[in-house]
Amino acid sequence: MLLAFWVQHVGAGSEPLRRAIAAVQGDDEPHDVRGPVDVTPVGGQLPDLLAEWASGPRESAALLPAPGDVMGLPAAINATALAAGECVLVTTPLGSFAAVPDVQEFGSIYEIGHLVSWTVSRVPAWRGALLGTVGSLADSERDLRAALVSATEALAALDVARWRPEAAASIAALRSDVDPGWSLPPGLDGRRIRVLVMAARLRAIVALATDDDGGAINLWQADQRSTALREVDRAARRALCAATVQTDVPQA
Repeated sequence: MLLAFWVQHVGAGSEPLRRAIAAVQGDDEPHDVRGPVDVTPVGGQLPDLLAEWASGPRESAALLPAPGDVMGLPAAINATALAAGECVLVTTPLGSFAAVPDVQEFGSIYEIGHLVSWTVSRVPAWRGALLGTVGSLADSERDLRAALVSATEALAALDVARWRPEAAASIAALRSDVDPGWSLPPGLDGRRIRVLVMAARLRAIVALATDDDGGAINLWQADQRSTALREVDRAARRALCAATVQTDVPQA
């Protein structure tokens, strides 16, 4: 998701590119890039790809697909993007592309590292199908507010803190407006940031509530909870996607 934002905001010159790469890679090992020779820049590293994409007008978006909700994914990358759980779509004067990350952990539980490879493919124009699926940012913000109320009420009804005392601090954080701490580009408008924060909180609630069956005392309750939380997660994933969509970014 961060790559989609930085594709939009990185400008010309080595220093803006350096800041963008530092934000996307974080503590990872340097990201490499794979794909056909006609879409993979010379060098095969993420800075080469980002520099190529950011050299003129461009469109970009991040997708967080899940089984049964592919969110307008181009068919050619359906399987790989579903397996990864995310992808970045980009259109430049050179064409439309999809980048799917493959993340491998290494090291010990005390010091975990990540090796990331982006597989880049040429895809058909994606903007129309994507916007028809995820809707507008304003729609996403409205849907998220309703979903957040439902999700926190469900969490309270399940009494997660009682059957998982270690979750109490996490629940308190989810009910606050804490910044998730992403390395976002400067200058993002307030609505996009609000949607990002709300969607991140919702996905964290879903992860917390689906960790085990917890307070569900029978299969029917467990099934009802799973169905409700899938809808919450669906709204959150689509909102995160809508927050990344920006078009026709001029060359800096």
